[in-house]
Amino acid sequence: MTGSVLEVDLDLLAANLDRVRAAVAPAELMLVVKNDAYGHGLDPVVERAEREGVRWFGAFDVLTGARVRRLAGDGARIFVWIADTPAQVSAALASDLDIGVGDRRLLEDIVARGGTGHPARVHLKIDTGLRRNGVRPEEWPDFVATAAAGERAGALVVEGIWSHIAEASDEEDDLARARFDDAVRVAEAAGLRPRLRHLAASAASFARPEFRYDLARVGAFCYGIRPAGGPDEEALGIRPIARWEAPVVAVAGDVARIAVGARDGLFRTLASRVEVATPGGRRGLLAVHGSTSEIRAWPGAAAGDRVVIFGDARNDEETATSLAESIGTIGEEVAVRVSPLVPRRYRGGR
Repeated sequence: MTGSVLEVDLDLLAANLDRVRAAVAPAELMLVVKNDAYGHGLDPVVERAEREGVRWFGAFDVLTGARVRRLAGDGARIFVWIADTPAQVSAALASDLDIGVGDRRLLEDIVARGGTGHPARVHLKIDTGLRRNGVRPEEWPDFVATAAAGERAGALVVEGIWSHIAEASDEEDDLARARFDDAVRVAEAAGLRPRLRHLAASAASFARPEFRYDLARVGAFCYGIRPAGGPDEEALGIRPIARWEAPVVAVAGDVARIAVGARDGLFRTLASRVEVATPGGRRGLLAVHGSTSEIRAWPGAAAGDRVVIFGDARNDEETATSLAESIGTIGEEVAVRVSPLVPRRYRGGR
């Protein structure tokens, strides 16, 4: 093994899924698998999750959704929230995907199809204040009236109402939830009867029972990635499923060179801020170059020794989130930055 490798433990994924489902019950888990399952590898993650009984997947875009459909089979429900052209709508329907709709033009495109083949399953998005996307509250009554007319015409079925929240403070989130509940009432007054409401992602679905509704869209926690500045993995009952390892390729004096660098996705700004786990204990990361990095050597360090860039805090290793905290970002950013050219090695089911 000449370079770094990302080891992914699918048995730990299964344990995290059990923990998350217990935490969000009675809401159902929607496992979010965007960004190649947060950098862990879409195919093995979806295949194992499907065997573990996960029924809902959040796939973000239509291309990913179609791939999840092939992996998970006909019994899965797959939600995508980026489908912004008629061609993408047609592709989503061809793969039997649920479509998040937070734009009037997209809704009109779906209605204009007239239910060709079969009605589109849509989830209407209200902007509750995050301003990521979604329909503004003042435009919502006309939007749901258009959806209701489309449903009566057989062009679509409104399966759900949904939104994102900022998770910035309890006060802001409470205001977002009030806007969400108002939006559901307005939709029902327009004649819609959505079966599903979903608002919360990982953090809110654990901490705020009133935010769970019918589905909880959880990504990071299922992969064992804790929130920056929040509870640790032990408190949440989850374990990181990935360990990023790299070999020592040379030792000169008190510096060891390791075969991982910025081209592999390691942030250059981590240098002089964090440590890596080595056979001789934790050692400081001194510099990050293009394809290699330098760390402080330990007595007896030799080429072929392996070090851990991130893994599990229980093993006295940095985690994706602890690295992220050192440079002011979040664990998901560290995880998804690992290059797809870094080999993935799987345990437990693949």
